[in-house]
Amino acid sequence: MTVLVTGATGSVGRLVVDELLAAGASVRALTVDPGRAKLPPEAEVVVGSLARPSTLPLDGVDAVYLAPMARTVRRFCQLATDAGIKRVVALSGSSVGDGHEGSSGNEYGAVEAAVREAGFAWTFLRPGVFMNNTLDWADMVRAGEVAMAYGDATQTPIDLGDIAAVAARVLTAEGHVGATYVLSGPEAISLRGQVATLETVLGKEIRFRELTRAEQRAQWVGFGVPELAVDWLLDGFEETLRHPQVPTGVVEELLGRPGTTYAEWVAARREVFA
Repeated sequence: MTVLVTGATGSVGRLVVDELLAAGASVRALTVDPGRAKLPPEAEVVVGSLARPSTLPLDGVDAVYLAPMARTVRRFCQLATDAGIKRVVALSGSSVGDGHEGSSGNEYGAVEAAVREAGFAWTFLRPGVFMNNTLDWADMVRAGEVAMAYGDATQTPIDLGDIAAVAARVLTAEGHVGATYVLSGPEAISLRGQVATLETVLGKEIRFRELTRAEQRAQWVGFGVPELAVDWLLDGFEETLRHPQVPTGVVEELLGRPGTTYAEWVAARREVFA
């Protein structure tokens, strides 16, 4: 089976390439710059971009790992259908259907709708918050103080490697067609708890300083994040104060192993924070 991996140099797609190769699949990895991509030699590296669907090398492809790009997804679906592709596994998000104007779920929902309506044998992967998001804390961690609003907001962050492993599993195993998998990490942990974990794993004192919502909003807007998206993010944190997230257990069920804990994730990235 030949699997086209779109977004093959992206944060999840690059890991999907490795997981598929380890599973023995034939991988066609899509990139705009093969020279800089540093993709494994076992992969068939091809030039193209999901942003320009006409560049997609679809001949001979049996299945597609689809990165989320709402702007071009319907054109992709048309071309993939014409090429005879039957199987699509699309990366989506747990925010689908939350209704907020600034939500990432609006784009993910558009991708899901297009893929579903095209008639593919589809599977949708809906991960929640990424552990990688806290890489943005690196400078604060090195300085010994992390300042965030909603310190007790409790979520279930997931390692990107676990998302990629699930994607490869459902692409190469029997079944899973028509399934929507909501993916989470193995534990519920607050922002304050994540800082405490960083402190323990790194072996250094790291204070947590609570920002007000207004302070956090001003900071993120100042960083260039659109105001609607900022309000959606802050509303999400506030929601998990009232209703803490609970692990879904789907990663463990599909992979037959424990999901990666936040402590394990930090330990593997010690040099980033140290």
